[in-house]
Amino acid sequence: MRAYKSNKTAPSRSRLVGKNFAIQSPVADDPDTSFLDDEGHAPASDPPPWGTESLAARMTRLHSEAKKLHALPGVYLMKDHKGLVIYVGKASKLCDRVASYFLPSTDLGPRKNKLLDEVHCFDTFTTETAWEALLAENRLIKDIHPRHNAAQKDDRTFPYLVITMREDYPRVFVTRNPTGIKADGSKDPRFSNASILGPFTSSGALHTAVDALQAVFKFRTCSLDIIEGDKNNKFFRPCLLAAIGKCTAPCNESISKEVYRADIARLLRFFKSKRSTMLKELETEMQAASTALDFETAATLRDQIKAIQKLEERASQSDQWQPESEIGYIDPLKGCESLQRALDMDKPIRCVEGFDIAHLQGNETVASKVCFIDGRPFKQEYRRFRIKSFSNLSHGRANDDYASMREVISRRYREAGDGHELYPDVILIDGGLGQLHSAMDAFEQLDVQPPMVVSLAKKEELIYVQGSTEPIKLGRNNPGLRLLQQVRDESHRFAQHYHHILRRKKTLGE
Repeated sequence: MRAYKSNKTAPSRSRLVGKNFAIQSPVADDPDTSFLDDEGHAPASDPPPWGTESLAARMTRLHSEAKKLHALPGVYLMKDHKGLVIYVGKASKLCDRVASYFLPSTDLGPRKNKLLDEVHCFDTFTTETAWEALLAENRLIKDIHPRHNAAQKDDRTFPYLVITMREDYPRVFVTRNPTGIKADGSKDPRFSNASILGPFTSSGALHTAVDALQAVFKFRTCSLDIIEGDKNNKFFRPCLLAAIGKCTAPCNESISKEVYRADIARLLRFFKSKRSTMLKELETEMQAASTALDFETAATLRDQIKAIQKLEERASQSDQWQPESEIGYIDPLKGCESLQRALDMDKPIRCVEGFDIAHLQGNETVASKVCFIDGRPFKQEYRRFRIKSFSNLSHGRANDDYASMREVISRRYREAGDGHELYPDVILIDGGLGQLHSAMDAFEQLDVQPPMVVSLAKKEELIYVQGSTEPIKLGRNNPGLRLLQQVRDESHRFAQHYHHILRRKKTLGE
């Protein structure tokens, strides 16, 4: 994929694949300074200083600039007067989509209308296809977290198709976890030497296509562990898919291993080559069904054709559009060793505890503590906390993450602070420097101090360390960073789970 800034020649570094999208940081005390990119290029045109033009004049200027954009697919980034990206979107035609924001008749709805009050300028990147624009939009939102983007800020990823190859009878299934790493840090053996295709941009189309292809290649999608020659196979009763002709029933050895794997080889060739032959056959069947007035069958075939055509809308893992899901957690012990070196600690790291806060606009505020021993989850030591500091406020809302973190740290390490309990080797706080300072405020009230407290900022994946304002930046493949990410993600999951339980109880009166 190639990406360009609007109205200027694309620099050599403009490949976006597999990288965080770097947005120029603003100058805090001079918001109208002209910003240069990493290669010294100035914007195509500097907008007037903020506040010197009316809303109507600003909309007219932005509409005029948008109409000059390329009629190509791409991504647009709306910025405020400080140069901060406040919204990211995708378009099949940049000129039409971006210009539509600034028409007098435009009604973006109650949420997006606020965007027009803040947008001062925009940047665009063109892509070769619309589906690449979708991937680029998703990547940018996850990296930048613009305040006007409501969707795609979570950890949800695009799906992948897995074809297991180490089994006697390979299976086919869809997953959003292409590494196969389980919650306990171990790897699902099905993923060893498996063919993993994707990410695909449409989950629904992928499932529809797999269902259609199963009628042709008759592969299995079950979770059975089938071993060739097992004496119990011949007594096994196949499922309904065998009866309707969508599976050759390797579960009771109705097909030999060699013939079944030949079918899987043809399936792989189908995915890795053009699918024109199969599409022509389906189109012929659709036309025949339509001529026979069997419109229900024709509609089904039409949907299958569209789904198979959408199989083209996929990237490769080598593009690293979703590194947070495509990079597996390396050997946990290596993660501990790498983290020890990164934090410059004298003793080996064996125990790591992580904390996170969860609430919805201050309601049902909770905290979680997770524990990892030798790089693996130790769920017997998981704890959850209901924040109590704000019970005397109106409606009992606790919308202060810093105060919540101070409370949970004080409650968890009260005994350790008095010398009656051992601290973990590393304490991880989910968040940036502010959250770390809140935790340290709580530790300062204790007599005994912990050996190491760090926080992990999700946007940039920077590690802030106690007593230092300069963060540590590790590569995405670094085992130590991956260990901290796993602890952080697990604490987030555990906190959200408890928060949802309390919300459900409050809403349903359970």
